[in-house]
Amino acid sequence: MSATIASPVSGGLRLAVRLTPKSSADRLLGIVTDDAGRPALKVAVTAAPEAGKANAALEKLLAKALGLPRTTVSVVSGHTNRSKLVHLAGDPPDLLARIERVLGEQG
Repeated sequence: MSATIASPVSGGLRLAVRLTPKSSADRLLGIVTDDAGRPALKVAVTAAPEAGKANAALEKLLAKALGLPRTTVSVVSGHTNRSKLVHLAGDPPDLLARIERVLGEQG
């Protein structure tokens, strides 16, 4: 399932994310459809969408959930939108396995 939300690119993966800022808790919520009708990982963060705070919270949450160094996770497009592309630096098969593990733990 994660193969539909993540695409291999040079040096890692691009992960489609649908972000909900100002949530009651930081958490991964599973797979949803974004504004363009594409599958995306739905993520909620408590940070407000101002001055890059929600994007920074997203990067931190994904790094922690996937067991990656914070510096390997970065928003590359959609900085001011809810639909974002996040670059995960590393080995694509390993990153896909990490995503599948995290999604599998959610049930």
